[in-house]
Amino acid sequence: MAMAVAQHRVSTSGSSSINKHLDASGKYVRYTAEQVEALERVYAECPKPSSLRRQQLIRECPILSNIEPKQIKVWFQNRRCREKQRKESSRLQTVNRKLSAMNKLLMEENDRLQKQVSQLVCENGYMRQQLHTVNASATDASCDSVVTTPQHSLRDPNNPAGLLSIAEETLAEFLSKATGTAVDWVQMPGMKPGPDSVGIFAISQSCSGVAARACGLVSLEPTKIAEILKDRPSWLRDCRNLEVFTMFPAGSGGTIELVYTQMFAPTTLAPARDFWTLRYTTTLENGSFVVCERSLSGSGAGPSTAAAAQFVRAEVLPSGYLIRPCEGGGSIIHIVDHLNLEAWNVPEVLRPLYESSKVIAQKMTIAALRYVKQIAQERSGEVVYSMGRQPAVLRTFSQRLSRGFNDAINGFNDDGWSIMNCDGNEDVIIAINSSKSFSCTSNPNNALPFVGGVLCAKASMLLQNVPPAVLVRFLREHRSEWADFNVDAYTAASLKAGTYAYPGMRPTRFTGSQIIMPLGHTIEHEEILEVIRLEGHSLVQEDAFVSRDIHLLQICSGIDENAVGACSELVFAPIDEMFPDDAPVIPSGFRIIPLESKPSDTKDSLTTNRTLDLTSSLEVGPATNHSSGDVPSSQNSRSVLTIAFQFPFDSSLQDNVATMARQYVRSVISSVQRVAMAISPSGLSTAVGPKLSPGSPEALTLAQWIYQSYSDSILKNLWQHQDAILCCSLKSLPVFIFANQAGLDMLETTLVSLQDITLDKIFDEPGRKALCSDFAKLMQQGYAYFPAGICMSTMGRHVSYEQAVAWKVLEADESTVHCLAFSFVNWSFV
Repeated sequence: MAMAVAQHRVSTSGSSSINKHLDASGKYVRYTAEQVEALERVYAECPKPSSLRRQQLIRECPILSNIEPKQIKVWFQNRRCREKQRKESSRLQTVNRKLSAMNKLLMEENDRLQKQVSQLVCENGYMRQQLHTVNASATDASCDSVVTTPQHSLRDPNNPAGLLSIAEETLAEFLSKATGTAVDWVQMPGMKPGPDSVGIFAISQSCSGVAARACGLVSLEPTKIAEILKDRPSWLRDCRNLEVFTMFPAGSGGTIELVYTQMFAPTTLAPARDFWTLRYTTTLENGSFVVCERSLSGSGAGPSTAAAAQFVRAEVLPSGYLIRPCEGGGSIIHIVDHLNLEAWNVPEVLRPLYESSKVIAQKMTIAALRYVKQIAQERSGEVVYSMGRQPAVLRTFSQRLSRGFNDAINGFNDDGWSIMNCDGNEDVIIAINSSKSFSCTSNPNNALPFVGGVLCAKASMLLQNVPPAVLVRFLREHRSEWADFNVDAYTAASLKAGTYAYPGMRPTRFTGSQIIMPLGHTIEHEEILEVIRLEGHSLVQEDAFVSRDIHLLQICSGIDENAVGACSELVFAPIDEMFPDDAPVIPSGFRIIPLESKPSDTKDSLTTNRTLDLTSSLEVGPATNHSSGDVPSSQNSRSVLTIAFQFPFDSSLQDNVATMARQYVRSVISSVQRVAMAISPSGLSTAVGPKLSPGSPEALTLAQWIYQSYSDSILKNLWQHQDAILCCSLKSLPVFIFANQAGLDMLETTLVSLQDITLDKIFDEPGRKALCSDFAKLMQQGYAYFPAGICMSTMGRHVSYEQAVAWKVLEADESTVHCLAFSFVNWSFV
């Protein structure tokens, strides 16, 4: 017993006794250096050796022959414990450094808010005093003089001295916004700061233009961060081009640059913006690195008129990046974006996109901080991607998909795009690009085989009371509800030289199976990169064994319903199954941008449960002055949906492809409108009961139809019901399209993977025979009962049930059969 107690004491004593052992007399004896070295060699190969391995070690190493096997076991236990403690200590030290830096950042933010409160108190007292001494008009003028930021005097941008003066003014104004009280900042809704957050985010409450600010800790050096952020097209998806026209040195090792930037328009119904700015890079006395920027005006400012013909000149108010080195490594970064996007020349319904600080925060400010943190994590090895792809390669694919989609939406003339036979009244715009080359890779073997060009069919529409994140999730998870497999096959065929082409394609049937293979995601999962495999089978007998699968490279973003002002996108492009790094891409997809509603919108709005054509509201005129901090109305949320689909074509088939593209996009719009009506919260009857899982938007409408088709009152609580309820389509190969929580548990699957499961896969042989024999009865009388039986989960486990009930689910007109519903009563795993 004493020996056992002594051994236990050694095994739990940690690093203090790792190099000691008990000899035959029960006394502690220190391991020799040779013994420790031998044990460490084995530990490096195998930290947890088996009993046989330890005995073999004693036989092979004579220097360990005087040590009991149990003592060897204790040494390895202690060694593993010490290694675990070392890793945990290192992790806690890293967390402590981050928390200390974040605490410092929060204290600085608190000091800034205290100064802002003091300033407001002083201004309030001053105003009160003025009210007693001057008349009302004088009072208004004095108030303006206090709260308005003094306008900077115009400098001559044509000489270096004038530019240096503008640069110093820009630096001072930027620093006052980044760390001072020049702007009344308020916390970004839904983004509370904390130790696990990316950073601290704020938007302007009341100032000219729109403004957003971010600050956070990044484990990169200041110069590297500045290098990354100055390369704006690499991280800002809306940036089309950035060109430095002039660069010359300034004092203290700084530089002054004259920069021309072009931005993509977010929809087809508004012109793009461009900026002509001065960018000043310098180092402060405290070692901080600063990159600040502002628009230039005056004579001779900007590039040639021809280069900016399709753009509206917008203004950058003093903005930039303040990057301070942090003790222990890394940097603290402050980002300020302050813009005037000239909302006067866009339709009234679209002006919230240009007057919302939340939109600018999501698209620019937050995106910049997330990007540098992503780079930092990749360099530290914290990010691991699948399929053996390097992070930089996957980032490039995401950027190419996004840029190609933006190119299609904007259709700039200098890129070779032209409108095809449009009289201005078309709901779908057809654009042609006969000069576009998709062999823009270093490998000429990857050039696309078609000779003609690319055709783009695009349209925009207004959605009301449709959550963008929910709609995009549905479009991603239920592609068969809106997409045509043969159209995807036509576009995919352009990637394979010598294969079939439109219109003589091989007839192919879509099996209904969509497999999602993730490639990577950003640090907060706000964007997902994945490969989609659509399984198809040839209908021609001689090609029966030839795979007709289609692979799509896809990015999905904005699926977090709590991200205020975030844009939701689903962009995809056919890709060869070999997936080369320099593969050409022809992106198509959807973009849904939320619009902040004004309080007056709820008074004069149309029916809240309606999907509108955006062209009915295209009035351009003087923009009213809305505060950038306006709170959106939850009673009438609106968003703008933009659809753009690209199709390669041969020059001899241009008209045929244009007709097909227009009809196809109209069918997609019709499908999206149907889905939007289904997932709109105002479109659901109160009889359905509690809100179902948002993972499957169609569940809301299906629940109503199921309830109407089967009058048992227990189905009011469809999602939480204890019996497994499944719905399958009425296609030639029935696949499941919906399941309640019990149904998902029974099949051991998720809503995303549900549509990969066919009806015949879950029944055993007796169950399939019973279903086939009673199918005619089911379709005739509308329901059928099945006896107790066995079915199969996706994991291969057997599931027993006491009874199964099947019935037809009718659509709202109560005449059209939408799908079949099955209820498995009292099911359990065998």
